[in-house]
Amino acid sequence: MTTSNKQTFPPTSKRPVTDTYHGSTVVDEYRWLEDADDPAVREWTAAQNRYTRTVLDAIPARASVHQHLHELYTASSADYYVLTKRGTTLFAIKFQPPKEQPLLVTLQSMDDLASERVILDPAALDPSGNTTIDFYVPSRDGSIVAVSLSENGSEEGTLHLYETATGREVGDLIARVTYPTAGGDMAWNADGTGFFYTRYPRGDERPPEDRNFFQQVYFHRLGTPTEQDTYEIGREFPRIAEVELRPSEDYRYLLATVAHGDGGEYAHFLRDHAGRWSQMTRFEDQMTHVEFGADDALYLLSRKNAPRGMVLRLPLATPDLAHAETVIVQGEDTIQSFTPTASRLYVTELTGGPSHIHVYGYDGNDQAVLPLEPVSSIGQVLHLDNDTIVFRSTSFITPPAWYRFDPADEEPVKTALIVTSPADFSDVEVTRAFATSQDGTQVPLNIMHRKGLALDGTNPTILYGYGGYGISLTPTFSVRRRLWLDYGGVYVIANLRGGGEYGEDWHLAGKLTRKQTVFDDFIASAEHLIDIGYTQPAKLAIEGGSNGGLLMGAALTQRPDLFRAVIAFVGIYDMLRVELDPNGAFNVTEFGTVQNREQFETLYGYSPFHRVVDGTAYPAVMFVAGENDGRVNPANSRRMTARLQAATTSGRPVLLRTSASAGHGMGTALNERIAEDADVFVFLVDQLGIAL
Repeated sequence: MTTSNKQTFPPTSKRPVTDTYHGSTVVDEYRWLEDADDPAVREWTAAQNRYTRTVLDAIPARASVHQHLHELYTASSADYYVLTKRGTTLFAIKFQPPKEQPLLVTLQSMDDLASERVILDPAALDPSGNTTIDFYVPSRDGSIVAVSLSENGSEEGTLHLYETATGREVGDLIARVTYPTAGGDMAWNADGTGFFYTRYPRGDERPPEDRNFFQQVYFHRLGTPTEQDTYEIGREFPRIAEVELRPSEDYRYLLATVAHGDGGEYAHFLRDHAGRWSQMTRFEDQMTHVEFGADDALYLLSRKNAPRGMVLRLPLATPDLAHAETVIVQGEDTIQSFTPTASRLYVTELTGGPSHIHVYGYDGNDQAVLPLEPVSSIGQVLHLDNDTIVFRSTSFITPPAWYRFDPADEEPVKTALIVTSPADFSDVEVTRAFATSQDGTQVPLNIMHRKGLALDGTNPTILYGYGGYGISLTPTFSVRRRLWLDYGGVYVIANLRGGGEYGEDWHLAGKLTRKQTVFDDFIASAEHLIDIGYTQPAKLAIEGGSNGGLLMGAALTQRPDLFRAVIAFVGIYDMLRVELDPNGAFNVTEFGTVQNREQFETLYGYSPFHRVVDGTAYPAVMFVAGENDGRVNPANSRRMTARLQAATTSGRPVLLRTSASAGHGMGTALNERIAEDADVFVFLVDQLGIAL
């Protein structure tokens, strides 16, 4: 686009509001856009969506891009994930395009798809396709399964109970068992007569502003009113507690893992067979993962003085850390998780992004590394029986598949649970390269393109990043990338600091007052791609969501000259007010708080909304948001759109795409995902000058 922004963008009024932080005065001209219920805000959002549709629908390639994506998505075979075993029955979530939402099914064998039975198809409850399964938990004998269902991407789930044999709902609804702030969970008791569940405040138990905080654990007995549910534990938990529940295999013990917000701090509580709770670990102990072993012990992943992780053994008879002993010492690779079996520990280890399974004995004896595809990743690992496991593996060029490994065999064996895709990546090359960040740190880049690409600086390129919460970007298979590669594009994923690819030190290097490091890594990654001939600023787009949306905002405000186009999904852009939102409070342990002067200065220093400068030629930008997002307030996207539209002089579009049937991304219907991707890619095709 070459028309002036003053002639193109919908009008936005300025209504200045002034705040003072530690003596610094901050003026906000778009605070009024925070109130989503204000009719003026609704009309403004509608006008922005109309403008976005006018821009995108005028691009000739829109219909063909949408059709191509629709074919890629809907022609893929079924994908099975989140597997659970009860007796000889496997439960699984099954996504079967072109269905809008995943189903809950059972299988009698991973090698016999004909044994599949459907327990719940959300489409039978909601033909619109906007009801989704948040999580499910079968009872110990597998006869009943609890399912949390939510609508329109809200993640506000109600717990339902279904008979496994018939799929019939059997009552006992629990409202708001999960919510985007602290999530939610449940665990059955041994005989299936009731269950423990996460409960948010009800009625006048807390002030309205605390309704989505102070998560506790209650017990519900089947067939009784929820008003009679009994308190178990949680009054001592922090306001921003996030609770997960897991029973031991014999159901004599129940483990409650309590996260202190989203910053990677955990405490663990154990309920014994007599119903007594005891605290095993505290937030400062740096125990990030706990599993029940088959030898009457707990196994703990410790990062205390071991940022890449070590595994401890703690007897259930004396669940005090003073009695813990080291089983696996810290190694060169980063321990991500582990799965105990009869006599082994199957440990998932990271090597800067890719991952593998390392096998150890209960005595810590190093037994083997399972042979897998290079530059691949391990998903869920499930214990079947004895020392046999099944695990999910994928790569950038190979669709997901489940493998069975029996120690009697030399190699894992592929099961029938495999994804076949119309997207063939046999002509694609994956390269691991390293960019040098501002402080000299080597930052891994995963570069995908068709073989024979010329490094002449003319290739349209998308650079993706995240860099936060200790989340590792491991290899994943994506049909949407095939579209980009077919257009002659390069797709790059950067493993930035703030993630967990190299352990907790890698995470801490991009946390709190060190957050700028993440942005430095990303900018260095972009410069490296340009320097070695993959692309140039006029052909470079960047993409990220949520915390990665914050990354997009920081990158485009700090280096507007480096990118031609930006795609920012459900991002955080005002770092001074984010903690005032319900889920924003859970992010304080990762980002910091304006209440602390040093942290305020850091937050204000990079806050994208406050770093926009009038009269700057900004890249073309598309902000993507969901109206029902309970994790990141969509007001972030509204206000950042208004601020950039007022400031930019480039004549390039600044678009806001808001969906009424989506939230943070979880539970979004397939057709809406296809439509969103079509808008994203046609925007990039147009801005990067790709001829179709």
